[in-house]
Amino acid sequence: MKKLNIKGLNINVDPKNFWYLVIYGGIIFLIVLVGIFPLYKYNSSLNKENQELKYKIEEQKELGPVYLNLLKSADDKTVRLFPSPEKTTIPRSEAGKFQDDFRAIAGKAGLTIMSFTPDLSTLAGSSTSFLHNVVLKGEFADFRKMLIGLGSVPYLDRIEEINVQQQPYSMEFKMKIRIAVK
Repeated sequence: MKKLNIKGLNINVDPKNFWYLVIYGGIIFLIVLVGIFPLYKYNSSLNKENQELKYKIEEQKELGPVYLNLLKSADDKTVRLFPSPEKTTIPRSEAGKFQDDFRAIAGKAGLTIMSFTPDLSTLAGSSTSFLHNVVLKGEFADFRKMLIGLGSVPYLDRIEEINVQQQPYSMEFKMKIRIAVK
């Protein structure tokens, strides 16, 4: 037997047994390096995936009722239709009725009528339509409501022109509207 002296540590080991210890220690080190360390990395990645899946499951539980509400609203078959009455004409003698109807629709929408001028030259002769020049003030959302309201007027022929201008405190809408007369 030989004595091994490592920095003041005296160990009596047979050199043959020493090499066995080195070889077995190397095998254990290789098993740890090749088997246990990759298994540890694999387990830690699986734990990370589990945490992500738990988070996604919680997210789905929280968003489930919102999704069901969306599905219910998509299945709701009540379609919002804009008014679209059968198109008719109005007698020439009642053409002034449009001004009252228009004022009611604009007032209901929240718009202010600045001017409402019928173009009398379009009423003369055998013309089948009567032109009105209108200037309104208000907000754009209210203008949209008014246009939808105008869709319910059965003798409205067409809107020829719409001019929108931003003013300091509101918007100004200029329109040329034709009504069908007989």
